[in-house]
Amino acid sequence: MAAFDYSLDYDNLDLRARPDLYRIGIGEQGVLRVQPYKGEILPLWRFATPEAARESSEAIFKLFREYGEQDDFVGMDMARKFLQMGMTRARRYANHKGGRKYDGPVPDDQKGRSGAHGRATLPYTSDPVKAESAAIFRARWEEAKADPVYLELMRRHRQAYETEEPTPSLRAGPPETGGRA
Repeated sequence: MAAFDYSLDYDNLDLRARPDLYRIGIGEQGVLRVQPYKGEILPLWRFATPEAARESSEAIFKLFREYGEQDDFVGMDMARKFLQMGMTRARRYANHKGGRKYDGPVPDDQKGRSGAHGRATLPYTSDPVKAESAAIFRARWEEAKADPVYLELMRRHRQAYETEEPTPSLRAGPPETGGRA
């Protein structure tokens, strides 16, 4: 599997027009970068309460299906990533009051990288409301990743595009130092 390419200039790149440049990556990689999908899906994404999670996951799943009807794999994969992120973020808030897992700031030399980086893990909590929100998103995420249209479009995308490197002229400058989502 090709890694998600963070070097592309996503601020000026429309991946609906250039699906050949999209790399699936792992998990939620690129979920807050890939346009125009970020702009279409992010306004729908909510998980604070089970009611919000239900409404949000249903709206995102509806977009997932619409992208599939248009043979738009990148859109389907981005919707799948937002469903997954709904689950993981709600779970993070269920386990850690305030949503912060580690104590203190990320060291400057580790920004943009995942992990504790020597920081202590904050105490676990149990928030049943956020846990229910996570379960709602998880059910839709599981449904999306098993969808036959999604699986076929993913197979075709990998076969067509994930064997070559993206066009170097579309790469951005040095990587950012912030988070990668």
